[in-house]
Amino acid sequence: NDAIGQKRDGRLGGNDEREQTLNQLLTEMDGFEDNTGVIILAATNRPDSLDPALTRPGRIPVELPDLQGREAILKVHAKKIKLDEKVDFNKIARMASGASGAELANIINEAALRAVRDGRRFVTQSDLEESIEVV
Repeated sequence: NDAIGQKRDGRLGGNDEREQTLNQLLTEMDGFEDNTGVIILAATNRPDSLDPALTRPGRIPVELPDLQGREAILKVHAKKIKLDEKVDFNKIARMASGASGAELANIINEAALRAVRDGRRFVTQSDLEESIEVV
C-alpha cells in the first residue's frame, strides 16, 4: 500500500503515475457508483507514510492479533506438525506479543525445523520458545 499510497506532496503539476494511481484508487473506494461486493485490501509496514485519505474514518484497519488471536493462529499452524503434549500455546502467545500472523507461522516452522535438526519427532515447548527469539 505504501508503494502507491504515499502522502501527496501537493506540488503543482505533480501528476506522476503514482499520484494518478492513488487518485484512481481513492475514486474507486469512495465513488458514487454501487460497488457491492468489491473489497480492497492493502498492507504496509510504514503507516506513517500513507496519504491521510487512505486512513480516514470509515476505513477498517486490521491490527496485530491480541493474545487470544495469537494463540488461535499458533494452533492453526501447529496442526500440521507433531507436538509434545506439554506445549502451552498460551505461554507462547504471551511471549510472542506484537507478532503478526506471518511471524507466528514462522515460529511454528522454525520450531519444527529445530526438532528435526535435533533428531526428534515432536516439537517441544523449548523449541517454540527458542524459535520466538529467532523469528
